[in-house]
Amino acid sequence: MSISQAIGSKETSQNSYEERLQIKRLQEPTLVITSSAGSDVVKGLTQTTKSLPPRYFYDDRGSELFEQICELPEYYVTRTETAILQEYSREIAQTTGSCELVELGSGSSTKTRILLNAYHQAGYPLHYVPIDVSAGMLESTALQLLTEYPTLTIQALAGTYEVALVQLEPTKLPTRTICFIGSTLGNLNSQECDEFFCQIINALQPGEYFLLGIDLQKPKHLLEAAYNDSQGVTAAFNLNMLEHLNRLYQGSFDTTQFEHYAFYNEKENQIEMHLRSLRSQTVELQALNLTVSFDKDETILTEISRKFDLNTIQHELKAKGLVPQKVWTDKNQWFGLILCQLQSH
Repeated sequence: MSISQAIGSKETSQNSYEERLQIKRLQEPTLVITSSAGSDVVKGLTQTTKSLPPRYFYDDRGSELFEQICELPEYYVTRTETAILQEYSREIAQTTGSCELVELGSGSSTKTRILLNAYHQAGYPLHYVPIDVSAGMLESTALQLLTEYPTLTIQALAGTYEVALVQLEPTKLPTRTICFIGSTLGNLNSQECDEFFCQIINALQPGEYFLLGIDLQKPKHLLEAAYNDSQGVTAAFNLNMLEHLNRLYQGSFDTTQFEHYAFYNEKENQIEMHLRSLRSQTVELQALNLTVSFDKDETILTEISRKFDLNTIQHELKAKGLVPQKVWTDKNQWFGLILCQLQSH
């Protein structure tokens, strides 16, 4: 169902969907070719050790596959964080008080519903700002949420975090909480992590909040199973990146000639996901005027997923001015949820 159909066919007892929903496209979801578009692909594929930015996972198909990953029995991350939210969401709402919820990489907003329920039960108004690169996912999720929460208003932003954070409008509620849950911080290396925290700080006013979910260090066999599921969904998610690049940049990647390869790098405390070439081959990306040669068994690094020490990350956040107010974990200490407040400059 499209937004126009929803507006034309449904009206709640509160307001029409049109009054309660805005979707703003900060960039085309297909990353329209510009003079600079694809420069990150060229840079990554012409390095000695080839790599691709994780943002290319997330066309509409990639977003759907990631939602499937979150339901896999091996993928402990989602259900562990969900359990923490279910136990402590009321405490989060009590700590922040009435606030606007901004979520980076919102997807289907499954875990966000736990927070919305807590704020609703506390009697607070509900205003939600989901941010995701998949406009299709944003639209379908927003329409579902409006049905579930008759008083909810949504201002969805389709684009990258970097673009969206600088375009946040001042909140009309007493405060704001930016949510970065799901352990996505682990996809950033140390330098990128520092830059990201600076972006968060610039998007918040003193006294506003940052809710961060992080995957914690744990035994290798648990980590590697989570990224090599028996159903092959993670492999499909990884390979879909090549299909996405084919569409964007007139590419000739043959996904049957690459395989998913993921392992835990114990020295760096990070999972590494690669795409491994099954033979010597050459690939073209015509729109980028790029030809890339692969040796047999050569890999493309598509993602890292860092695993954090809870005390260390708290010190890093505090040093940035994001002072941890509350910290929650599960009984196994597999996952951490940290609620920070930006201190006055």
